[in-house]
Amino acid sequence: MHCVRNITDKIFWIGVNDRRLELFENMFPLPKGVSYNSYLILDEKTAVVDTVDATQRKQFVDNIKYLLNGRQLDYLIINHMEPDHCGSIESVVELYPNVKLIGNRTTFTFFEQFYTSDNKANYQILGKDEVLDLGENKLHFVPAPMVHWPEVTVAYESTNKILFSADAFGTFGSINGNLFMDEIDFDHELLDEARRYYTNIVGKFGPQVQSLLKKASELEIKTICPLHGPVIRTSDDIAKMIHLYNKWSTYTPEEKGIVIAFGSMYGNTENIADCIAHKLAINGVKNIKMYDVSKTHASYIIADMFKYSHMLIAAPTYNLGLYHGMECLLRELAALNFKDRKVAIVGNHTWASGALKTMKNIIENNFKNMEIIGETLDIKSSLKANQEAVIDELAQVISKSIKA
Repeated sequence: MHCVRNITDKIFWIGVNDRRLELFENMFPLPKGVSYNSYLILDEKTAVVDTVDATQRKQFVDNIKYLLNGRQLDYLIINHMEPDHCGSIESVVELYPNVKLIGNRTTFTFFEQFYTSDNKANYQILGKDEVLDLGENKLHFVPAPMVHWPEVTVAYESTNKILFSADAFGTFGSINGNLFMDEIDFDHELLDEARRYYTNIVGKFGPQVQSLLKKASELEIKTICPLHGPVIRTSDDIAKMIHLYNKWSTYTPEEKGIVIAFGSMYGNTENIADCIAHKLAINGVKNIKMYDVSKTHASYIIADMFKYSHMLIAAPTYNLGLYHGMECLLRELAALNFKDRKVAIVGNHTWASGALKTMKNIIENNFKNMEIIGETLDIKSSLKANQEAVIDELAQVISKSIKA
């Protein structure tokens, strides 16, 4: 049974949902599922904009057949060659063997790396200044390399002012009937998932996202059609998403506050983190997020570290080095080019100190513009009453920095 939605009288959402997938890219939890968006344009010429993951191809093909209603498909536009979007290209070509595949040279290089079918006769390479004229609808192609793969292109439909934005402006979460962002309580339902999607999937490529935002600012955009998540069609929602992407891609905190991430084997380091959190609250700090790195998937912690201005990391020594969960978190942050935060560091050890030194070295040698605030502490085994003054002092330094 088909499942499609109108965006205009000639442009349709023909995407699918995956609520069974546990991990996006086999890494990131999907408690709310994920959508794979695709779009079909019915004009004098017909075009599909991107396909969907191979696991969902049946629903996708049903949607295409229903809308085409016996017509041929003239073009398949490939904005992004990642398998969750290119996984059904071969199925489309089997159904419509004369379809022209629109992409760039890197697009087709990747296609031939993933698949064995010979579709060279279908290739049509369009440059950034060329226009695909479908009739009323006219598509212009804007290169967006490394947002977040090198072949990525976004397509701009100039008649209706629609930006087909590839993976930009996407979010985790399935489409639960309401296709458009203004139909849902986005801030409560999907904003956190949009942030987690951006920071973990695209977060490394802030300068490239800035380049795309600059190109987008030169276009009049009335609708954004991403490859994941709701379609964005109101001026307020478009402005909101561009504002957020500008923050995230420049590593600028959205709010003042602190993320406390701790690792703890027997509860002693957690107790230190708890004591500091309570003292921060007594000092008037309101936005305090606490995470156990052994229990919470790193993607959630990373998303909040992008959101807030300050961090406190606390972990014990393990095998003369750093507690594994904390080291993994910091390495993942470094891989995303995370920067421009203020961070306090607390280590803990019983018979050999390694955690504090390792955390400090990772911060100083792998991150840009990270200011270590307060005295770095190295607690021996457990926090004692006579050490409360040291914890008080660190909490006061952090509180003043957050309020500054």
